Amino acid sequence: MLDVLILMATHNGARFLIDQFASIAAQSHTAWRLLISDDASTDHSRQVIDQFIRARPPGQVALLQGPGKGATKNFRSLLRRADLENSFLAFSDQDDVWDRDHLSRALDSLSRLSDPLAIYGCRMKICDESLKPVRLSALPSAPLGFRNALVQNMLSGNTMVLTPPAAHLLQRAERRTGPMPVHDWWAYQMITGAGGRAVLDPVPGILYRQHDSNVIGMGGLKRLPARIRRHLGGRYRSWAQQNSAALGVCADLLTPENRRSLDAFTKALSAPLPQKIAQLRRSGIYYQTRRDHLAFWLLVALGRF
Repeated sequence: MLDVLILMATHNGARFLIDQFASIAAQSHTAWRLLISDDASTDHSRQVIDQFIRARPPGQVALLQGPGKGATKNFRSLLRRADLENSFLAFSDQDDVWDRDHLSRALDSLSRLSDPLAIYGCRMKICDESLKPVRLSALPSAPLGFRNALVQNMLSGNTMVLTPPAAHLLQRAERRTGPMPVHDWWAYQMITGAGGRAVLDPVPGILYRQHDSNVIGMGGLKRLPARIRRHLGGRYRSWAQQNSAALGVCADLLTPENRRSLDAFTKALSAPLPQKIAQLRRSGIYYQTRRDHLAFWLLVALGRF
């Protein structure tokens, strides 16, 4: 049976961990290992984790001390220290609940691909704090790929499962990469940039819990004003600069075509407006929806990208 290594970053998530641990324990695919990195929790997360470790077979669940520098660096620390062996790799948030067949669907989807370098994500049931469903996450309307990944994160980290070659590539790249906004966006960029496949399962496999402590969240219209302020304030451009630099140090791992796209995109970030537009067009970037496409070019026209 195919082995799956699950990486979970925790921080003050005690009130949610029991539900997520129960959903992992109930997976129809039973050949999994769980590596947890706790980021200096001050609630009783460590006690909940210790109880789960004791309840599972010896060695199936292990706990590490996190770097104490936020979720992205905690996940990166997990990836750096993980003993990947020949395992598939999954990321897990502390506050979600997985459907029973989440891992089995992911493995089936990845195993049917001809490309061994691949990353899987699935649609999510977005829920309130009590896990009452609110809506479904969006489906892509255009193919997933590197030129989309440069500007848009379409695979949510809490749904990601990677093939063993993709996991090893990501670990290799992480060890030489500088700052990045979020680990999942970078993972989507790296795997597709290296010529790998990205697939998004239209069948929901995750209950994505929304609450006041979400690091990212999908707050819809409620969070739209804050999102607009961040983008107009240059946050999106800053993220693009970090992503570009992170990919640049791993350019040798990318395909020649994707290196050319990255080069044009990177040049656009610091170019005057006419040259910026030309380089962005040369890069071939694209969005999933017309609304996002128009919003991006508005930021460019306003000098905010």
